[in-house]
Amino acid sequence: MSASTTLGDKMLQAQQIHQLAMKEVGDHLTQSGFEFLAVNSQLKKDPQFVCIKDQKLHFIVVRGCLYPDNPKTYDAQRLEQVRDHGIKYKATTYYAGVGFAHAEDYELPLTENDPYAVNFDGLQIME
Repeated sequence: MSASTTLGDKMLQAQQIHQLAMKEVGDHLTQSGFEFLAVNSQLKKDPQFVCIKDQKLHFIVVRGCLYPDNPKTYDAQRLEQVRDHGIKYKATTYYAGVGFAHAEDYELPLTENDPYAVNFDGLQIME
């Protein structure tokens, strides 16, 4: 156990991991010029972001995970359903996987009070 991890610290829950991922992706979208039409922060209620950019509609599915899980791994069947829904609205669908790990040592558990490292390579288009 490191000096920054104490016995009183709580492990991150799935909803907290999702909220961190939503913030990372939301910041990325803002910096990339996307305008938000709808934001759904419920875990596994897809898509999380419905945006407009260059007069085109975009659906973004966000998933957060903890190391050693790979943030680029996604549920292909679920993403296909969202993509098919997007096609009905002439929207482009993206997957945004965000990984988190303890900043000092990836092997340490990540609690609410720990510094963290982020693994996010941007949006993956679902074709």
